[in-house]
Amino acid sequence: MSTARRVRGVKILKAVSSPIRLQILNLLFDRGSLSYTELMSSLKMNPTSDAGRFAYHLKFLLKADLIEVDIESRKYCLTELGIMVIDIADKIEKKAFKPKGMLVRTSRFALQEFDANKIANALTKEAKMPAELAKKVAKEAEKRLLKSKTKYLTAPLIREVVNAILIEKDLEEYRHKLTRLGLPVYQVASLMDTKAKTPLTSASLHEMAGKTVLEEYILLNILPRDIADAHLSGSLHINGLSSWILKPTEIMHDLRFFLQNGLNLEKTDAAQPAYPPPQSLESALSLIFNVLLHSAKELEETQTFDYLNVFLAPFVRNLDSARIKDSLRLFISNINQHVNASLGLELTVPDFVNEKPALGPSGKPAGKYGDFVEKCQLLASLFLEIFAEESAAKSLTNAKLILKIRPEVFTDERANALFRKAHTLAAGKGMLYFANLSEKKQKHSVFSAAGCKLEANLNEDWETDTLRTGCLGVVTVNVPRIAYECEKDRTKFFEILKERLEMAMRALEIKYRMLRHYGKGVLPFIMQSANGDQYFRLENCSRIINFAGFEEASEFFYEENIHNKKTLDFAGEIIQNIVAFTHKIGRRRGKRVVPAILPSFEASARLAELDIEKCGIARVKFSGTREKPFYSTIMKLNLQNGNISPESLAVDQRLSGLNVGGSMTVIELGGVEFKSDDLASLTRQLIENHNVELFTYNRKFTYCQNCKKSWFGLLRKCPSCGSIGTLTALDRFALT
Repeated sequence: MSTARRVRGVKILKAVSSPIRLQILNLLFDRGSLSYTELMSSLKMNPTSDAGRFAYHLKFLLKADLIEVDIESRKYCLTELGIMVIDIADKIEKKAFKPKGMLVRTSRFALQEFDANKIANALTKEAKMPAELAKKVAKEAEKRLLKSKTKYLTAPLIREVVNAILIEKDLEEYRHKLTRLGLPVYQVASLMDTKAKTPLTSASLHEMAGKTVLEEYILLNILPRDIADAHLSGSLHINGLSSWILKPTEIMHDLRFFLQNGLNLEKTDAAQPAYPPPQSLESALSLIFNVLLHSAKELEETQTFDYLNVFLAPFVRNLDSARIKDSLRLFISNINQHVNASLGLELTVPDFVNEKPALGPSGKPAGKYGDFVEKCQLLASLFLEIFAEESAAKSLTNAKLILKIRPEVFTDERANALFRKAHTLAAGKGMLYFANLSEKKQKHSVFSAAGCKLEANLNEDWETDTLRTGCLGVVTVNVPRIAYECEKDRTKFFEILKERLEMAMRALEIKYRMLRHYGKGVLPFIMQSANGDQYFRLENCSRIINFAGFEEASEFFYEENIHNKKTLDFAGEIIQNIVAFTHKIGRRRGKRVVPAILPSFEASARLAELDIEKCGIARVKFSGTREKPFYSTIMKLNLQNGNISPESLAVDQRLSGLNVGGSMTVIELGGVEFKSDDLASLTRQLIENHNVELFTYNRKFTYCQNCKKSWFGLLRKCPSCGSIGTLTALDRFALT
């Protein structure tokens, strides 16, 4: 080494031999450029008494070429040589003082020696932080961890320390990206404790933990901050948040696709077989059940097979009723145990289906569906019989039967007989849903038991608009929260309403973009193709903006019952604004953006609880009890002397403007016995006179596991065996 280089090296070492000079270098490394005054202040030196000493140290560093002065800002900063010296000093310090065996339990379930470079690498890779800034944060984190003298390090602990530093340094945008997703130890222990006390399966425990992680990810990294905050605060509720970017909410199947193409599982997994089109009724029912099972993995809620008995009719030709009934019973039993499904039944073959080519065994043509009216009605009759028999002891709540009522039902003798037969089931323990298709514009509509509705109003084609598509997602708007926030100012109410509707629309748009981008990867079964024709039509899905507490909000605003004219008129004005917004946004974007009032147990309870927490129980208008408050998400009608009050029907009619995307009307039968003919007469009135679109008759039951019997109403003691601890209350709409 030359003498000149050796002299310079000694000069540099001498420059950093002073603790004050080394402290100045560290300050400039940690905080960047600093002025003369800022440096003195950081060193806690007195500008009067310490000025000479400070100037001496500063001059020494300048001569050693470890710092320099920026001419424009007149601030001191490190030179490249200064940065190198700090790095070497840091390595010497770590070598000299690092405790032996400082190991980290990593997220990959391995033990590794602590390395600050890995913190810097994580910051640049995960948080997209500039490399120099990442090194500074990593160095500070290492100092704190060394100082803490903790017994062992974990990856989450290191991340917590780094996040704390980012907050202190006002680097919030990087902390947001670096946040770790997961459950605290206490919460996992609570889940395990819940499993021990309740019949919770291990699979559901895994699902609950996984859902929590995905919900955090979507709120932190997918949704814009204003939408995420709106969900967390209770202004909105994003239904099925954990699968928001992974699954559509519902699907309306077209059985004919599978009757023609079979079940080709090779397209989702090369190791799986491809099954040919079914050759018999039994294989057709097995096909449907397997389609439901595979689709259930890729859907958030229910799935529907509409026109089921029409499309199955060619498969029962030349079969006796006993064989058909046995096959259907096994089919229903399998669905009841394994999958959430709705089955749409026709009481006759609709006119627009009559001339459609019928698919029979092996996917071959079997005439037209109009040729199978009698077989279609036989299947409907057997479905009703099976549900009645299986509900004798306890109501069969799944699969859910949707009976589609068309005008010809009341003129066709056999269809009318089936209509009356259905009410024998509805008057007892059977859980039927009735879909009103009496008007010409309604004839192509399809419904799910969750209340979702699709019409032939997108391309004016009933097959492409209503089948092989479904509901993309549902965002529920908390209407009472708007009423509380606006302080009964009408103008402000509608301004806030518009803001919430726009947020809901943006959340739905994000879901659509994500599913369109990742669809074939995360939805391989429903996105499968046959002959270049993709099964699920994502672009035709409805995007539903749902509303919770509509009645409660109107009543709070005017402090009058919903039946009051002022209150009802205000409700009508809200509906007009909502319909105008959804129509405008849908037309502008060419999408099915539709309002609805759909049953949502989670949203109705959660939003009410958050409002009580925020505003106080005295101010909040809610349904239910103080212990279990909720907002209405369906229309409930109570029978009085066998009739529904005109006032309740008037409210239902007024709110019908929100049913473009779907709705649910529930008629409570209570504990009173009803003759099937009386109930059939009431159904006809609701359809012909009041145009109620989708409704069901509901009863509360008490079931005794000891004697396997059930009774109308909620009982405390079994009338048969006197047991108390074996009773279970059954009510489909307990939280709405």
